[in-house]
Amino acid sequence: MSKKYRLFADKPGQLEQRGLSRRAALLSIANHTAVPIQGEWLEAFWCEECQQKNWYYVRQSDDGIYNISLAPRELWQQVTGVIDPHGNPSVGEFTRMNAKQLSCHTVNSFYCL
Repeated sequence: MSKKYRLFADKPGQLEQRGLSRRAALLSIANHTAVPIQGEWLEAFWCEECQQKNWYYVRQSDDGIYNISLAPRELWQQVTGVIDPHGNPSVGEFTRMNAKQLSCHTVNSFYCL
């Protein structure tokens, strides 16, 4: 079993999509910076067939049924604690490569010797 990464709403429209009235959604966002969304999360599962980890959007309905689909890109902005597998487009390739290195000598690549 993998860790569940809960979704949060930070815009009224995200709450309206889940059945809240416009007024209630506006009040919730005005009173709280982020509102946790119950019964929805992102979770990674290992695929035996393709031999890779895939991220899924999981929704649990009121009757206990789970709906699972591949995680859409826009949901990564509503989750805390995970790294977007597609990366941040504003980060350069040099920074991305150096961030992945786990050596104490990586600082040397930033200096001209």
